[in-house]
Amino acid sequence: QVQLVESGGGLVQPGGSLRLSCAASGSIFSIYYMGWYRQAPGKQRELVATITSGGSTNYADSVKGRFTISSDNAKNTVFLQMNSLKPEDTAVYYCNADVRGLNRYRNTHWGRGTQVTVSS
Repeated sequence: QVQLVESGGGLVQPGGSLRLSCAASGSIFSIYYMGWYRQAPGKQRELVATITSGGSTNYADSVKGRFTISSDNAKNTVFLQMNSLKPEDTAVYYCNADVRGLNRYRNTHWGRGTQVTVSS
């Protein structure tokens, strides 16, 4: 079993900042990448940012220059630093990880999500 637990969401004013964290735990052999997705009410889930175990990053165009993804591989943890937040960033943010378990099977796992609300 593999679990992903997000934290750090909350209410922030436009222009403010938040830092999200996601820790992976359980029967993990290795993690190939971790990332963040988000879903606003009535909209499809979309990719926000990803980072591989080698440190390569990828961002959605809508967050480039404002968000930064990073990781602590030794702790199986990924972070998302969100600056200059806009109301359109309001969504549930989900952690995602591509994991090879101790059983040697490779699967994608999801956290339960953390709410980010950007409002005056």
